[in-house]
This record gives sequence, C-alpha cells and structure tokens, in this order.
Amino acid sequence: MIRAAVAALALAVAALPAAAVQPDEMLADPALEARARAISENLRCLVCRNESIDESNAPLARDLRLLVRERILAGDTDEEVFAYIVHGDDTFAGFGEYVLLRPTADGTNLILWVAGPAMLAGGLALAGAYVRRRRAAADPTPPLDAAERARLAEILKD
Repeated sequence: MIRAAVAALALAVAALPAAAVQPDEMLADPALEARARAISENLRCLVCRNESIDESNAPLARDLRLLVRERILAGDTDEEVFAYIVHGDDTFAGFGEYVLLRPTADGTNLILWVAGPAMLAGGLALAGAYVRRRRAAADPTPPLDAAERARLAEILKD
C-alpha cells in the first residue's frame, strides 16, 4: 500500500513539468505543436533560471511560449524563431543569448566555452609542477653505510 502511494506521488511529481504548458496555449496542428515544444525546451525561463520555458509556470515563460507559437503560426522557421527571441526586430528588443539553454559556441561566447577546459588544464599543470617540485626538494635520507646497517641489524635482533 505504501509502495503504491510512493509510486503514485513520484509519478505526479515527475509529471509536474509537463503541466506547465496550458491547453489554451497549444496549437491545433500536432506537427506545429511539436515544433513549438522542441523550441520551448531550448529556451531558458528568465525567472526560473536553469529551467526551460516549457517546464516553467512563470508568467514570463507563458508569454514566451505564446510568442514562440505566434512566430510559428506566422510561418517562421525554427532558426527564425530563435533569432527573433534572441535578437528581436524593430519593435522587440529580444532577450540576448542568455535566453538560450545551449548558447552558441562562436564570437565572444567562444571565450566562455574555452575558458573552463583551459582553466582545468592550467590547474592540472600547476598541480603537476607543484608535486614534481615537492618530490625534487624533499631531503632524501642518505643511505646507511656498512657500520650503520650492522648496528641496525643488531638492534632488530633484540
């Protein structure tokens, strides 16, 4: 009984993001609705941060979902919809690349894409140099001479 209740609760929680798109937002044509969903999954909710507008219940996410569907009905391709949301036009300023969940890897964004791996490689190189330097600087104990080895063997016998 308890397992069934936990399973039902888990399914209800898992279905919450799917409930963000309201029935009155959906397009009548299933193909166009599928395109709208695919685009919405790649746009960031500006209120919720790392959540797509497709998953968010925020009013701004709803407005963006409606804008995506409006652009699709106007005949825009997926790329044109993304370009409109990011850059806007004469009447709409756009949201910039921040609205994309997967920003492009060109221009100034290339610095951000390369900076993380470059910093990791630099940190590993510094750590390796530090370890090598520590090993080289360690004061090695000189080896025992014959008299010391004999004395040590005598002590260990006792």
